[in-house]
Amino acid sequence: MIVGTLNVAAQSSTNSPYTRYGLGDLQDKGFVNNAAMGGIGYALRNSYHINMTNPAAFSSVDSLSFMFDIGMSLKNSNFTENNIHNNAKNSSFDYIAMQFRLHPRIGIAVGFTPFSNVGYNFNITTPVEGDSETTATNLFYGDGSLQQITAGLGFKILDNLSIGFNAGYLFGTLDYQTGVTFSTTSDPTYIYNRLKVKSYTADLGIQYTHSINENDQIAIGAVYNIGHTLNSTYNKGVQITNTQVYETSQNAFSIPNSFGIGVAYNKKKNLTIGLDYTLQKWSKAKYENQYNAYKDRSKIAVGAEYLPNIYGRSYLQRIRYRIGAHYSNAYLKLPQYNGPSEYGISAGFG
Repeated sequence: MIVGTLNVAAQSSTNSPYTRYGLGDLQDKGFVNNAAMGGIGYALRNSYHINMTNPAAFSSVDSLSFMFDIGMSLKNSNFTENNIHNNAKNSSFDYIAMQFRLHPRIGIAVGFTPFSNVGYNFNITTPVEGDSETTATNLFYGDGSLQQITAGLGFKILDNLSIGFNAGYLFGTLDYQTGVTFSTTSDPTYIYNRLKVKSYTADLGIQYTHSINENDQIAIGAVYNIGHTLNSTYNKGVQITNTQVYETSQNAFSIPNSFGIGVAYNKKKNLTIGLDYTLQKWSKAKYENQYNAYKDRSKIAVGAEYLPNIYGRSYLQRIRYRIGAHYSNAYLKLPQYNGPSEYGISAGFG
């Protein structure tokens, strides 16, 4: 019988033991208003918000608007294993973006947004089999992030039909370290992995709106994100006492093609209800030049926003109240288990 202990320490941007696999914790493109509505955005058209989830929405900006949006977050995480509890607090700068009109039918948006985050620092101590007086401590440490700087245009082809595209520079460094030490010797073993990315991202979007009557409207949106092999350098190193061995590989990772579709119902200018579905073909993406590390990831999200009175004289009447929920399966295939599914509910106001 093996009994282990788990210790966890905080990182600056995220803290999850699952981020030691793959490219870490994937981030959505939506901003705070999208997050409060469960992460929906493919079919949302609102001249008061920047919607980075679908570049076709950039054309919704009006002639008098120059929008600037910045986001930060705080996170409190609790971990439990074998009746041992640990707490981690994280803070991060999430995004910055601006949007304005170039032409009555053309809008532009520029943003700095995260793609994925890695952050963990924990160790597991277990007895060595056959030697009850010796323990082995496995150390796990990871840090880093992939960021993207994007610029996109939205074109209003018809009054009720818009298309758009987004292109960006994807960059960052992800560090992964594993070590093992024994209580009876000072000769540790460490494995170092570092991924440096200097590549691109690109996506296309379309939105169509249909008026049901004078006050009500339905919108449909779709997005295609272009998958490709990342321009990257991957360094692997092993250090046993004072002996070090390194190897380097180029372009050993890729990101997948992904598809998203959403529908939204707008009643007057007071109520919006939306539903989004996303499919990311991670099973076709490579990890260290192998194609068996990932599986396809699906996400479904639903959300709503209620505005009592856009022209109301009371401040409370002009607050937008939001609520949402989402579910997604993991894109990771872990050695012994499937990666963690994710579900959540959200609420907010603005």
